[in-house]
Amino acid sequence: MRKISLLCGVMVSLLVTACSSGPISREDAMGYEDSGEASYYAMKYQGRQTANGERFDQNAMTAAHKRLPFGSIVKVTNTDNGKSVIVRINDRGPFIYGRIIDLSKSAFQRIGETRLGLLDVDIEVLR
Repeated sequence: MRKISLLCGVMVSLLVTACSSGPISREDAMGYEDSGEASYYAMKYQGRQTANGERFDQNAMTAAHKRLPFGSIVKVTNTDNGKSVIVRINDRGPFIYGRIIDLSKSAFQRIGETRLGLLDVDIEVLR
């Protein structure tokens, strides 16, 4: 009986975790805020197809997010220097623990130096 109870507890935990990491609806995305690390796409992704079907362009002001709807307009602010950039979500990712957004190289360069590789950022969905 104890094993069944423990198993049920684990299953409920997994179910709740799985449900909480699904896509965010367009309505729920308005005003969404988060903090974490931002990275940028490697050059090998230039021209490849993104999750929404577009071709990736390092010069565009675009980004990847795990859950925000495609087309969301997001303000990304470097917490160290206060610089911000506005990007459009057109891809999924990043899939590395702790990273919350993956920026095109040109978007990343507007708020920080690429030699750093990662930036601490705040993100806010504008629309």
